[in-house]
Amino acid sequence: MQLWEILMIAVGLAMDAFAVSICKGLSVRKLRFSHALICGLYFGGFQVLMPFVGYFVVSRFDIPKSDIELVTGIISFILLALIGGNMIREAFGDEEKVDDCFTPRAMLPLAVATSIDALAVGVTFALQDDVNIVLALAVIGVVTLVISAFGVWIGKLFGTAYRSKAEFLGGTILILMGLKILLEHVGVLG
Repeated sequence: MQLWEILMIAVGLAMDAFAVSICKGLSVRKLRFSHALICGLYFGGFQVLMPFVGYFVVSRFDIPKSDIELVTGIISFILLALIGGNMIREAFGDEEKVDDCFTPRAMLPLAVATSIDALAVGVTFALQDDVNIVLALAVIGVVTLVISAFGVWIGKLFGTAYRSKAEFLGGTILILMGLKILLEHVGVLG
């Protein structure tokens, strides 16, 4: 697999994390560098961990790819729907109740939800002979870290004036992303 192909995969995988990072940026009142760094590290870290797990499991055990994809699709949908539903609920709530939390309790479900698809990529890597898994994981992690950190800044830049509308839109997007992932993994969408 060529470096440009790995870069394209990395950018594609980072898009879910980018969208969620924008939503996190919408939630902060005073943006700090640490907010962008935390998002980048969580999302980038899990985008490395999940393909590694998928690669390891498939290369060590004989598990059909279709079984893994179905489970990852269901988990992604549930997590993104819960997170998106909470954002929509907060959009109609009091302006003071903005979720600007960057603790592990807040970030872990987001990182898992945005990296579930990366598990399937790891499975795909294991089924190919020409993948340098260390290089692929490094590129995916760095690209996601940078794109996610940038997403937090974009969310803050555009979210201050339109916070409740943006939270509603962000929550709706997360739910639709979850539904799309679920439909792709059960074979309804190609």
